[in-house]
Amino acid sequence: MSNKLLEIKDLYVNAEEKEILKGINLNINKGEIHVIMGPNGSGKTTTANAILNNPCYKKVNGSITFDGKDITNLKTDEIARSGIFMSFQLPEEIPGVSVTNFLKYAKNKITGKPVKIFEFKKELAKSMEELNMNPKNMERSLNVGFSGGEKKKNEILQMLVLNPKLAILDETDSGLDVDAIKTVSKGIEMFKNKNNAVLIITHNTKILHSLKVDYVHILVNGKIVKTGKQDLAREIEENGYGEYK
Repeated sequence: MSNKLLEIKDLYVNAEEKEILKGINLNINKGEIHVIMGPNGSGKTTTANAILNNPCYKKVNGSITFDGKDITNLKTDEIARSGIFMSFQLPEEIPGVSVTNFLKYAKNKITGKPVKIFEFKKELAKSMEELNMNPKNMERSLNVGFSGGEKKKNEILQMLVLNPKLAILDETDSGLDVDAIKTVSKGIEMFKNKNNAVLIITHNTKILHSLKVDYVHILVNGKIVKTGKQDLAREIEENGYGEYK
């Protein structure tokens, strides 16, 4: 059985007729944590949205294979059900829908199986405790009145509850203090195992101070210009992206 989980081949993507991605190639194996770094406007979030086939982004060329299946033109909900989760840079607020009910509904949609509420709440409470989240948040409306850190922790909680094969975390460390970043990193470590993978998208190196990753990819002007190990992120922290622009 192949260990390859995600394969992006020669991907070109436009947004509003503007070319954003210009031939992306990326391979992610099970058990790996990858990071895509780059300056603002380089195409990082576009890459994530292209994987989920967000209709606002048009694939012009290339293919995306996930767990041995071509998902290039599948609908977003079908891709999610196949095992891909994406956290958002700006998580949505949903008044009137509690954190518990939202996650219960999402898990039901992903698995297609009824959720046993007692076991589910027990699992949820345990994960929230490990992420240092207030248990009262379980019954609050999703993200309504939450701080930026609480919203990002909620995204990590969703990842743990839904347990996807691939978790894409878009700017999860943005705007967080040191303690919150450590909590997010802990959640990633809790999630990671030999059968899944994580793709972190960021423009800085804060989250990498408390998290060990396998590969770092530098994305500039719609192209991956360099791939390396964790020390590549330290190089960017010291020198910036200047030599790659």
